[in-house]
Amino acid sequence: PCPALMNKRNSIATIHRKITNYCKENNFDIPSYKQIYSVIKAMPKSVIDFSHQGEKYYQNKYDLIQIRESSRPNEIWQADHTLLDIFILDQKGNINRPWLTIIMDDYSRAIAGYFLSFDAPNAQNTALTLHQAIWNKNDTNWPVCGIPEKFYTDHGSDFTSHHMEQVAIDLKINLMFSKVGVPRGRGKIERFFQTVNQTFLEQLPGYINNNDTPSHLINFHNFEEKLRYFLIEDYNQKEHSTIHTTPISRWNSNHFFPNMPSSLEQLDLLLLEIPKSRKVHSDGIHFQGFRYSNTNLAAYVGEYVLIRYNPNDMA
Repeated sequence: PCPALMNKRNSIATIHRKITNYCKENNFDIPSYKQIYSVIKAMPKSVIDFSHQGEKYYQNKYDLIQIRESSRPNEIWQADHTLLDIFILDQKGNINRPWLTIIMDDYSRAIAGYFLSFDAPNAQNTALTLHQAIWNKNDTNWPVCGIPEKFYTDHGSDFTSHHMEQVAIDLKINLMFSKVGVPRGRGKIERFFQTVNQTFLEQLPGYINNNDTPSHLINFHNFEEKLRYFLIEDYNQKEHSTIHTTPISRWNSNHFFPNMPSSLEQLDLLLLEIPKSRKVHSDGIHFQGFRYSNTNLAAYVGEYVLIRYNPNDMA
């Protein structure tokens, strides 16, 4: 092994002495001190750090930069979930903590999509978040849209499901997963969750450290409205300390045309929930207390059809 790469840090003089002894024992030509000095100084610091500090240190410092940094909008999107540090009232008036799913554009730090729910992370909620992130929002303050080249997530079952794999194949997205226990490149979205805590949640009644009484808590609908305003009108529009501009300005800076699905219907077919088949009656389809009727259904009266739906938009 090269003495310069041994865990014990040796001086160049010590390294030269060890190499000299090794060469004498094996009848090799002995290099000069100057040659040894030049070789050591030419070694990349990353190689030396790998030897001295270990693989995990190397991955966090170097591999992350070389592999996880994006150079343009929509090259890499990151997704993650967090259980928010706030108590709010659910639809039944019970006190609960909501989960937030976020999709962030790695290059600009802009929020591409989000989903708020009392349910623990699951494949359906992740699909709905991706659906929102990809499609045009029809909001001039929230132009982020398009199909990302890469989708970087952890190893949660919702991200590694067969459904998500098929979506990635159909939309030509390269799925990337962080190693279990080694969330390389995840710092941006983790810092964003800290920002949510420090600049948004701490100001609201029900924040986990405020000890507010139930009568002061806000309900899910009001909280969602405040969250949307924070994400779209505040965070996305405020200068980011790392990129020195606003996330939206950076996302728009390349003046590129996002790669979009051929239609909203195609995106719906890929990402929306598939329930059991439903029978088409003469007055339409009955589903979860609603009745859906359309002249296009006339040809299917009496037959069973598969339907897809967005649980957040049943109207």
